[in-house]
Amino acid sequence: MKKPKRYLVTAALPYANGPVHIGHLAGCYLPADIYVRYLRLQGEDVKFICGSDEHGVPITIKARKEGLTPQQVVDTYHHLMKKAFEDFSISFDIYSRTSSPHHHHTASEFFKTLYQKGVFTEEVTQQYYDEQAQQFLADRYIIGTCPKCGFGNAYGDQCENCGSSLNPTDLIEPRSALSGSRPVMRTTRNWYLPLDKLQPAIEHYIETIKDQLKPNVYGQVKAWLQQGLAPRAMTRDLDWGVPVPLEQAKGKVLYVWFDAPIGYISATQELLPDQWQNYWQDPDTALIHFIGKDNIVFHCIIFPAMLMAHGGYVLPANVPANEFLNLEGDKISTSRNWAIWLHEYLTELPGRESELRYVLTSIAPETSDSEFTWKDYQARINNELVAIPGNLANRVLTLMQKYYNGIIPQDICEYTQADELRSATQKAYEEIDRNIRAFKLRNALQEWMDLARFGNKYLTESEPWKLFQENPEKTCEILSNSLVLLGHLAKLMLPFMPRAGQQLLHMLGKSTIEQLHTPISWKSGEQLPKPSLLFRKLEDSEIEPQITRLEHIRQQQATKPTYTLPPLKDLVAYEDFQKLDLRIATVLAAQKLPKADKLLQLTLDTGIDRRTVISGVAQYYQPEQLIGKQVLLLANLAPRKIRGIESHGMILFAEGNSGRLVTLMPTENVENGSPVA
Repeated sequence: MKKPKRYLVTAALPYANGPVHIGHLAGCYLPADIYVRYLRLQGEDVKFICGSDEHGVPITIKARKEGLTPQQVVDTYHHLMKKAFEDFSISFDIYSRTSSPHHHHTASEFFKTLYQKGVFTEEVTQQYYDEQAQQFLADRYIIGTCPKCGFGNAYGDQCENCGSSLNPTDLIEPRSALSGSRPVMRTTRNWYLPLDKLQPAIEHYIETIKDQLKPNVYGQVKAWLQQGLAPRAMTRDLDWGVPVPLEQAKGKVLYVWFDAPIGYISATQELLPDQWQNYWQDPDTALIHFIGKDNIVFHCIIFPAMLMAHGGYVLPANVPANEFLNLEGDKISTSRNWAIWLHEYLTELPGRESELRYVLTSIAPETSDSEFTWKDYQARINNELVAIPGNLANRVLTLMQKYYNGIIPQDICEYTQADELRSATQKAYEEIDRNIRAFKLRNALQEWMDLARFGNKYLTESEPWKLFQENPEKTCEILSNSLVLLGHLAKLMLPFMPRAGQQLLHMLGKSTIEQLHTPISWKSGEQLPKPSLLFRKLEDSEIEPQITRLEHIRQQQATKPTYTLPPLKDLVAYEDFQKLDLRIATVLAAQKLPKADKLLQLTLDTGIDRRTVISGVAQYYQPEQLIGKQVLLLANLAPRKIRGIESHGMILFAEGNSGRLVTLMPTENVENGSPVA
């Protein structure tokens, strides 16, 4: 395969209706970041593109449930995800978003080009319509009884009780999720991408890259092609998304899977307004998509078909999709809160960003599903990171302080009298390069760890502590060689654990290197900093709260107790009820109280003042889920101090049959301070 002049690397646009969890990181963003960082250290021309995917039905559903606008929902999660990626050193050149005006323009122009070229076919179909809401209903906006298990709240695309895949017309007694009324069938016109006609071109394209694709990726694509592709609608009857740029398509938006991959293009244009064509339209560019396995069909079939139909764009050179990461014996599930959220991880385990990057890479689901457990996480930190590279760095740098007060005794630029070290290091560089370029990052990381093992073996067998008095020259040689080895380990660590790699470089008296082939050398008389631990053991006490949290979630889901409604309370006089001042207020800010698992500190706008209320709902709501919500406030409850903070009022919730507290709020926004009559 001809070596490309440049690389354009994309990571799947995360959907902006929830936070990022470790499954996302392991499956897509961490592998992409390691690959990009390595290419940069090799001096390659590479750009790393990502952004939030902010359109589609799930976002409108979430917005409606939470009493927010779709823009408010995506604004919240865009910023939350962007910060989480920054905290974990994911080094995007740009992190954009598909709700931006520039993206809307780019996606519209792309659609118009295909329309003007006569690519689309127009089809009139029957679709459910809500006469009260006066709009067509997406599958998720239709609820009814599942024909297979009898569950009364199945969605139009899937029954969440039995897992069956459904069509809206399969539902018994369907009703609209918007108004509750029974929808009617109406005709609607949409524009379809004729994948059936484009299949020969897609098959030819796949055959040209099949030797580069992972077996799991090629197998899934081949299965789709063997079934035969069918036309797919590229427009939807929704009011949230990129408007279809046709006069006859008012009230319609672009299908989110037409709009989202164009986000890679619009983000590149934002980053490089005068050079973006070099990365998208020059055949000497290698376009690489990092994704999870659930997005293979879109990146290997639909997006390439769009690019081919448009013309002038390079096609993906590879799509190194990963499988799924499971958690403690179960699939990660955002709806069940069965996940480890990145924005919470560093709050609860501060300073351990490098450790999580290491563990997730070492168990990466590259060709099959893999599993994260807290005990395995602890073992890999203590028995691998701490015991091998951490131990080597501590031993060498402590001996340098003991024998030389941390002052370099002679010029050091390479191994001396140590062919075995030179050979092991050369092998590590070659194998790491080969494996990273083949997207086998687990193997590459193992080669790095093996080099650290070899360094420990060399130091142990050389025993410089026994030689210092009788043969100081040999001691100097051994420790000099060990410093050179640590320098190589630090450089090779940078793609996998950039912060830990930079820390080791600092301990060696160096700053961040620009490229891998930049030699690390020391001059006689240089002063090394006082050594510190490169990695710290993870104690049982640090992970026990995490294990307990998951066990609690599992027990809650396993036991579904029958719920008995509490009896009505004693009658009260109307005058007593009138003493309660119930108002509508909006949550402006929310945060967890330190060392208080159940409490959130909320800042409310009552229309009259801004006040703090402490509420015991932290186990049911993440802080960001409440921001922007209108809530029901008992405004004249006497203030009281909770954990040292004065709380002015009480937010009212309903307690469901599982004990879960659910917010009470108006069905439409009203002015803050509005009294409840």
